Amino acid sequence: MADFITNFLTADIRTATPLLLAALGLVFSERAGIVNIGTEGIMLVGALLGCLGAALTGSSAMGALLAIAGGFAMALIFAFFTITLRSNQIVVGTAFNIFAGGFTITLNRLLLNGEKVAGYEAIPIPGLSKIPILGEVLFNWSFPVYLAFLSVPICWFVLQRTNIGLKVRAVGEYPKACDTVGINVFRILYGAVLFSGMMAGFAGSFVSMGQLSSFTEGMVSGKGFMALAVCVFGNYSPKTVLWAALLFGAADALKYRLLTTGIGSYYQFLNMLPYFITIVALCMFAKRSNKPACSGVAYRKE
Repeated sequence: MADFITNFLTADIRTATPLLLAALGLVFSERAGIVNIGTEGIMLVGALLGCLGAALTGSSAMGALLAIAGGFAMALIFAFFTITLRSNQIVVGTAFNIFAGGFTITLNRLLLNGEKVAGYEAIPIPGLSKIPILGEVLFNWSFPVYLAFLSVPICWFVLQRTNIGLKVRAVGEYPKACDTVGINVFRILYGAVLFSGMMAGFAGSFVSMGQLSSFTEGMVSGKGFMALAVCVFGNYSPKTVLWAALLFGAADALKYRLLTTGIGSYYQFLNMLPYFITIVALCMFAKRSNKPACSGVAYRKE
């Protein structure tokens, strides 16, 4: 029983980590009023670039930096179209996802072709990692997992207790009023989108380098959309986004546990389980949403 609990909880945290990383970035872009549907594509590109950087340098750290840089570049392009040119955010995000699918397939077949790379190595915390059950579950992870959970209070503090966070929230609610009092609305919007892009790229690198140590075509498999759902389900707050990510991760972990039982013959239903829970969660909490008033609305400076 102890082994089952340990394996289930570690699987939950492993699958929740990329959702949490991407969702924390999305909290900022969403609170600023930008709906980044392209997170799925950015994560996919981050997954590929992370493996590419690790393959070229032999270092997972360099792979992570390349993935973050790739996320930054894609977010910059997304911001240019949606903020500067005021294009429809959903259409641009969908185009990003389509582009990322073809781009990663082409680059993977040219340069990687499933090559194994240096993945993220576990960093056990001395003493704490030896605690029964809790040590393995909480204190024997790689750097991205620690960073994801440490980022929750940091992101909450920045969003709720700093001048930058106040500006982000104000821009999402009433950008014209912010412009009137001298806040550079476009700078805030660009900053929020770029941060979400870097977090999505880093999250993508964990999908490839933290779980398989190789890139597989289409391996993100809807995690970008699930991260967006985590952000909405978590009511656009870092603290509740954490619990939402763990819930969605638990659904994914439960799927793998059930596949090894007699129910595994119904694997089509089990594969659908995480996405089904995503839809149900969004439907249940849609009316309680703390979505910004100007979410998805392009700002036009008068």
